[in-house]
Amino acid sequence: MTDRLLDTCERVLALVGTDAEAEITVTAGTEALTRFATGFIHQNVADAVQQVHLRLALDGRVAEASANQTDDDALARLVRSTADAARLQPVDPGWPGLAPPADAPAVDHWDDATAAAEPAERAERVGAFVTAADDLETAGYCSTEGVSIAFANSAGQRLSGRTTGATLDGIARTGSSDGSSRASSLRLADLDGTVTGLEAVRRARDSADATDLPPGSYEVVLSPSCVVNMLTFLALHGFNGRAVEEGRSFARIGESQFDEAISLADDVSHPMATGVGFDAEGTPKRRVELVRAGVTSGLIHDRRTAKALGTESTGNAVAGAGPFGALPANLVLEAGSASEDELVGGVERGLLVTDFWYTRILDPRTQVVTGLTRNGVWLIESGRVQRPVTNLRFTQSFLDALGPGQVRGVGSDLTLVGGAVFGIGAYVVPSLHLAAWNFTGGAKG
Repeated sequence: MTDRLLDTCERVLALVGTDAEAEITVTAGTEALTRFATGFIHQNVADAVQQVHLRLALDGRVAEASANQTDDDALARLVRSTADAARLQPVDPGWPGLAPPADAPAVDHWDDATAAAEPAERAERVGAFVTAADDLETAGYCSTEGVSIAFANSAGQRLSGRTTGATLDGIARTGSSDGSSRASSLRLADLDGTVTGLEAVRRARDSADATDLPPGSYEVVLSPSCVVNMLTFLALHGFNGRAVEEGRSFARIGESQFDEAISLADDVSHPMATGVGFDAEGTPKRRVELVRAGVTSGLIHDRRTAKALGTESTGNAVAGAGPFGALPANLVLEAGSASEDELVGGVERGLLVTDFWYTRILDPRTQVVTGLTRNGVWLIESGRVQRPVTNLRFTQSFLDALGPGQVRGVGSDLTLVGGAVFGIGAYVVPSLHLAAWNFTGGAKG
């Protein structure tokens, strides 16, 4: 497959010729999805992915475009239209040029069975989830994908890779509550619909008939889903080279901005990771340490921000990211040794939270974010879960919540959570016990 994709890259380069700088990414594969609601599968779709993405620079005038056909006429039209668009652009003073030839890490996050998964195999997981829910209403999806990617540019860089992924995500619903559960892996075989369904049912039943809790500052035990939500904002508005360049980042290299229990890296080579070993600009990915034992130690860059800040790209360019700059696709937060029961057992008075939703950043430099809880919240007193509480609104600095002295426990439950930022990549994270979280009121105000 990748040889065929690289051949398409070479055909496009031949059409471009020597008058322009060019980079081409060719993607092919399958993305499939099985949805269910009220206990029944109501949609099964599969998309045969095929895309050729071309970026051209003519004397510093840059344009890009895509096509979904690879015949000679389609590729010729793609080259002509992109070149015509480039001639109409002003000179881009930040154009960093093309990535030079370099080897990518030898990662192969691939599973043949997942790439070739049939609808019946996804339906089997869905059926097990629904059966585990018994008489509760259910909804959700099971997805699989397998894609191959090839990259080439006129500077001589040539790379290829492939990746698979699978996710089962669903809710179970009582008359007064919802419970969610999800699982992701590069292998569909790793997903157990019964286990996932039983977890959703437990949360739904345990959170039924919830009662209100006064707003205030509480300790929290946050699930991996909540932790991924936090890391998304930290990555997008903090560790991002574009945010640093524009003066809106909190990151200060060499300072202890986090609790010493926090160590965070972007690492495509992690055994639970998905993705390929290079970015949209053809820069090889590498492990980038962002926080080590609480000390901010690194940033992520594409070629543009690396040029602006006098450093090197970390291989985090994303096609179409535009003004957002570089994005990490493989964040890994180091696990601790505590089980969820042990995290809960360490709480004097606080809340166990399943999910965040509708989160919006208010101040990137302080990482103040507002949002809501969802799919199950419980009051903890003296290390024991006492009762479910209704959803709460919060306004909280994520930076302060993870600051020195604020992390009281790190879970051992490393979990892969897909679609981490803008649906890109997957993060590997544990649960966290934090000392304080500012809840400002109920879900209605």
